[in-house]
Amino acid sequence: MMRSKELWIVVVAGAILGGLGVLLAAWGNPENSGICVSCFIENSAGALGLHDNPNMQYLRPELIGFVLGSTTSALLFREFSSRGGSSPLSRLFMGMFIIFGCAVFIGCPIKLFLRLTAGDLTAVAGVIGLLSGVWVGLKGLAKGVELATPKAGMSNSGHLIPALFILLLIIFMVRPGFLLFSSKGSAAQHAPWVLALTAGVALGALAQRSRFCITGSIRDTLLMGFRISAVWGLLSFLGSAFVFGIVTNRFHPGLYGQPGAHLDYLWSFLGMGLVGWISVIIGGCPFRQLIKAGEGDADAGLVVVGMFLGGALAQSWGLASTSAGVSPYGKSAILLGLTFVASSSYLFRERRIGAA
Repeated sequence: MMRSKELWIVVVAGAILGGLGVLLAAWGNPENSGICVSCFIENSAGALGLHDNPNMQYLRPELIGFVLGSTTSALLFREFSSRGGSSPLSRLFMGMFIIFGCAVFIGCPIKLFLRLTAGDLTAVAGVIGLLSGVWVGLKGLAKGVELATPKAGMSNSGHLIPALFILLLIIFMVRPGFLLFSSKGSAAQHAPWVLALTAGVALGALAQRSRFCITGSIRDTLLMGFRISAVWGLLSFLGSAFVFGIVTNRFHPGLYGQPGAHLDYLWSFLGMGLVGWISVIIGGCPFRQLIKAGEGDADAGLVVVGMFLGGALAQSWGLASTSAGVSPYGKSAILLGLTFVASSSYLFRERRIGAA
C-alpha cells in the first residue's frame, strides 16, 4: 500500500517538474526544451571548451541547480552518504552512451515527454523505444544482470561531484575568459539565470526527497502496476506539462515542423531504447544520476562524468541529430551502444553466476 506522505511528495515533485519544464521554455529556453538534461550537458560541455560547436555553448544554471539542490536537501535531511565502487569503468562508458542515445533522439526522457505533451507526435516513436528499453532492462535484471554492489564510506569521494558543481557555479558567476557563450543557436536561448538556477535548485531538492525518475517510474509500473507512488508522479508530470502547455499556448499537435525533432522514427526508437536499457542497469535516467551524484553516490558521479564526455563527443564527432535527420555517425553510435550494453549485460550476468 502507498503511504500518503510518500505519494504526495512524488505527485508534487512530478507536477512542479512538468510545470517548470514548460515555464522555462516560456521564459527563454528553447521551445519544448524547458528542461532537457542531455541538451544542458551538451551546452555546458561546449561552454567549458570541450567541443567547438558555436551553437551549443552555454553553462546551464539549471544543471548546476539540480546537483546543488540535491546536495542541500541530502545534507538537511541527513541523507548524504558517500558510497561507490560498483563497476566504475562500465558506468563511465554507459554515461557516454546514454547521452549518445539522447543526442540521436534530440532529448532526454524529460524532454521526450515535454515534446509529447506539447503535441509533438514524432516523440511517439521515442516513447515506444523508451518503454521497450526499460522492458529489456527488466528482463536482464530478472536473469541476473546486475552491476557490483556499491560500498559505503568510499574515502569521501562522494563529495567530489558536489564540489565540482560548486566550482562550476563560481565559474558561471565570475565568467572568466575561457568560458564560452553562444550568440546564436539553441544555446543562445535561455531563461534569466536567476530563474533558471532557482528552478534547478528547487527541482534538485524535490527530486532528492521524492526519488522521482522518469525511467524509474516506468520500470516500477511495469513491475508492480498502479499500486505504487512512482506512476502517480509520472502522471502528475504529464498532466502538469499538458495543462501548462495549453495555458501558455505551447500545445501544437502535429508531425511536421516540430522544434528540436526529426522524422527518422526508427532511430528515435533505437536511441530512446538504448537510453531506457542503460537507465535500468545504472539505476536511473540522466536526471536521476545528477540527483544521486549530489547526495554522495560516486558511481552516479562517474556516470555524470561520462555524460559530459558523451555530450562533448556527440557534438565534436557529429553524432547529434538535427531537424534534417540522423547522421551516419549517430546511427553507428547507437548500434555500437546497443552492442556494448548487450555484451556488458552478458558479462555482468556471467560474473554473478560465477560468484554464486
